[in-house]
Amino acid sequence: MLRSRLSHALVLVTLLSAPLVAQRGGRGFNPGFRVDPAIEKIPYDGRFSLVRLSFTTNSPIGYYYRGMPAWAHGYPDSERNLMRIVSEISALHPLLDHSTVIAPDDPQLFKYPVAYMAEADYWGMSDKEAECLRAYLKKGGFIIFDDFRDDGRDSFQGWATFTTQMKRVLPDARVVDLTPANPIFHSFFDINSFDIVPQDYDRGRPIFRGVYEDNDPKKRLMVMINFNTDVSNYWEFSARGFKPVAESNEAYKMGVNFIVYALTH
Repeated sequence: MLRSRLSHALVLVTLLSAPLVAQRGGRGFNPGFRVDPAIEKIPYDGRFSLVRLSFTTNSPIGYYYRGMPAWAHGYPDSERNLMRIVSEISALHPLLDHSTVIAPDDPQLFKYPVAYMAEADYWGMSDKEAECLRAYLKKGGFIIFDDFRDDGRDSFQGWATFTTQMKRVLPDARVVDLTPANPIFHSFFDINSFDIVPQDYDRGRPIFRGVYEDNDPKKRLMVMINFNTDVSNYWEFSARGFKPVAESNEAYKMGVNFIVYALTH
């Protein structure tokens, strides 16, 4: 039944997203210029929104995707489409048709329980931003890191960049590998194997890691790390018909589970 509902929801996303996708143009690489994405200033009204964290792109290579800064890769289609899925299959009534972008040091971030960051391999951060993210996580916030990898395009590796910045946020944090048995993969849908997670363009297997509160596995997971994969790419392009519906559904299951876990722990 849930699979049927998810497939129906994906069809709805396809219909609703088509005009939006058409306006953004085709998928492509940086043609030699930089584009500053238009950011909507959406006042908080109590509805759930998966907020996207903006940050300083620390390498020119980070602008490879349509000339946009690294944090904006997939913006705003990824989170908008995921929110439509969440709205269709759950009792949560999220903000639809708008996306919320917040800087890590913006006090408004503390109004939103779940944040998302793309391309943490190009993550630049000030000391103030690190301090604010630390406070956000310790007060109950949850961050999903997605769409980053070691690919040799830069003089530094993506994982090394991420861990360096994460240590600034949580100096004592230990990053641990997660297995399909972890509760986050069963918070709404049952994901019993990572083999079902589709890989669009990344090579090898996706790696899922996390950081627990006080490094205690008995406490809540407060950081979800999708490494060597781009789960949100399926959210972004689910309206295009590039991939089978079944693959997009599996990626949506991951996103739904992350959100449900974060809101219930």
